[in-house]
Amino acid sequence: MAEAHQAVAFQFTITPEGIDLRLSYQALTQIYLSGLRSWKKRISRMRNRVIKGVYPASPSSWLFVVIAILATMYMRSDPSMGLIAKIQEHLPGQTMLSVLVFSTLLWLSLILTLRFCLKLLLSYHRWMFEQHGHISTTTKVWVTLVRLLSGRKPLLYSYQTSLPCLPVPPIKDTLERYLESVRPLLSGPGFQRMTVLAAQFENSLGNRLQRYLKLKALWATNYVSDWWEEYIYLRGRGPIMVNSNYYGMDFLYVTPTPIQAARAGNTITALLLYRRKVNSEQLTPVSPATSTVIPLCAAQCERMFNTTRTPGEETDVLQHWQDSEFVTVYHRGRYFRLWVYKAGRLLSPREIEYQIQRILDDPSPPGPGEDRLGALTAGNRVPWCAVRKQYFSSGVNKRSLDCIERAAFFVTLDDEEQGMMGEDPVGNLDRYAKSLLHGKCYDRWFDKSFSVVVYKNGKNGLNAEHSWADAPTVAHLWEFTLATDAFQLGYTEDGHCKGEVEHSLPPPQRLTWDIPVEEQVSISLSVAQALADDVDCHVFPFRDFGKGRIKKLKISPDAFIQLALQLAYYRDRKTFCLTYEASMTRLFREGRTETVRSCSNEGCAFVKATDGSPNQTHCRRLFRLAAEKHQNLYRLAMTGSGIDRHLFCLYVVSKYLGVESPFLTEVLSEPWRLSTSQTPVQQLELFDMKNHPDFISLGGGFGPVADDGYGVSYIIVGEDMINYHVSCKHSFSETDSHRFGAQISRALLDLLSVLTPAKTENSQAQDKKQQ
Repeated sequence: MAEAHQAVAFQFTITPEGIDLRLSYQALTQIYLSGLRSWKKRISRMRNRVIKGVYPASPSSWLFVVIAILATMYMRSDPSMGLIAKIQEHLPGQTMLSVLVFSTLLWLSLILTLRFCLKLLLSYHRWMFEQHGHISTTTKVWVTLVRLLSGRKPLLYSYQTSLPCLPVPPIKDTLERYLESVRPLLSGPGFQRMTVLAAQFENSLGNRLQRYLKLKALWATNYVSDWWEEYIYLRGRGPIMVNSNYYGMDFLYVTPTPIQAARAGNTITALLLYRRKVNSEQLTPVSPATSTVIPLCAAQCERMFNTTRTPGEETDVLQHWQDSEFVTVYHRGRYFRLWVYKAGRLLSPREIEYQIQRILDDPSPPGPGEDRLGALTAGNRVPWCAVRKQYFSSGVNKRSLDCIERAAFFVTLDDEEQGMMGEDPVGNLDRYAKSLLHGKCYDRWFDKSFSVVVYKNGKNGLNAEHSWADAPTVAHLWEFTLATDAFQLGYTEDGHCKGEVEHSLPPPQRLTWDIPVEEQVSISLSVAQALADDVDCHVFPFRDFGKGRIKKLKISPDAFIQLALQLAYYRDRKTFCLTYEASMTRLFREGRTETVRSCSNEGCAFVKATDGSPNQTHCRRLFRLAAEKHQNLYRLAMTGSGIDRHLFCLYVVSKYLGVESPFLTEVLSEPWRLSTSQTPVQQLELFDMKNHPDFISLGGGFGPVADDGYGVSYIIVGEDMINYHVSCKHSFSETDSHRFGAQISRALLDLLSVLTPAKTENSQAQDKKQQ
């Protein structure tokens, strides 16, 4: 409570004898310790900047270079080939200083050379296209060189300057891949028309737009990411709730404690411990699942905490603060500021539980209009911008809004109980998903980078804003939080947090408001409520088999699941559709996502052959072709040869130039009726699935992208389970999340039966003999 301490640290009165100054030594001590923490963080950041700045070398390597140069000169040899003498001409009589200057310049040159070599090595992506178990000699040499250059333990951001830039693919290749992706979705005349449009675009406007894009790629760190963030996320004027934000769930079978305050205490502590690791860069750089050698871009971690999306008239803005010593808590319509540091010390989990319990026990009612204030962040952006400018730009409203926006993150203490429980576990899981996705439309602050929800029965979850980062980054944070909560921090036998409590802690501060905008709050709430009521969610764990069984068939689990989704959609809607699967481009600096168009010619051929009375041998051959095609599409997307981000950027350039392209306009208006995403499990080492098999993550989900389509998220858990999150809209009568979920389960089982040959009588007899 730095401000409060400063207010009482110095007190003085003016008397006839002069000024009577009184000091509060306790308050001064608190200010001193808080300042000490700030300086320690500054020094840590400076140290990390030096370490990152010289990576892949180390600061101590400078001393090695200096000693080597001095030793060579001692042996009457000039390793500088006359450069030291040239430096001495400008520094007469300073031989040692000249040697130090030359050694430093040589050291810096070596660093730049090593960094350039590492960048070249990380630009090699052929390893992704090699079959599992059949690694070429080139790739083996490449792995060895990468390990040699990055052998020293890197910090979180050490690789950033060594990551390659995202390449601009040839426009001819992108158009060919696009036409191939829409071939199964268009009739003969329709496909012919698109072929003509693509040819006209390539021969006229396309090459001109491509030149501008290549110019941007030379100048910018990433030619996609800034436009993607602005035009896809920040310029959206509709509600971000459901349409953009997504959610993450708690464990499926286990709730570590039924005490709400205790669960909140450990969850908040775990999140702050993760923030400490991010700030000190002690997190190990993330690698793709197929390789432990290759780093992924960590830029998205920079705005994870202390970040808020603020509304604007034409575009929103992401605001990020360097640090925050408090979180904002919402409970029963009231907002509180909860300080999580005291005198530079992070409060213990038990102390945070104690403070949370104070909020739960606080009987004060909400102020006028306070309880539904959060609905402003759930409605349309332009009205929220106007209200914010008029009523929240000064006075008590600005101070309270600053407390929310500058907080490390937002916490909701929900009065409901959620989870897979009671007599209707399936329905309760669905309600749990909807609660995390939108809640009551006013009890979350959807503008915060993420909001944590802790329910009355101890279940938790989070809702994340999408513009600052993609789901894998938030999933990494949430995995750490759940594992630290359950396995590192733990609870006492009676379910409370561990640690001691300093009872002199000042109580959480109630935020106050003067809200003359209840009419606009009601309008935003009605818009948000209509959107929330329209969402149909279904969450279900598929337990019949998992990736263990799929891998025995020597098939990519993701390809298997995506082809099952194609079969399920075809059975549900009797047609194929444009399918979006999110892939990441974080092999490149500031990379985000790319689209894998999962509905391919090969996939459609397999689905048509399977649906009905299939010839098993023929279907197996078609499936192998379709799975191989899907894997190739995924690899191309990851390595910068996708379709949609390139076409999107060409479209943005055309808008800047003020020219119209019928081809680009049509391509970017095509609806994604099946939008899919896999939530990766990235930190298996944190979860002991052998001794704690019930600690299974449910993953997370998102709302439907198209009004007449489905959103499907899935997480592959362990060897024997796949958890699914399906969403659609009630307003479109032909979609139903439960029906589609049943189709997915059926398709998975049918695919397994097609790919598992029936045993012959001889093989069955041999099995009996072995038994």
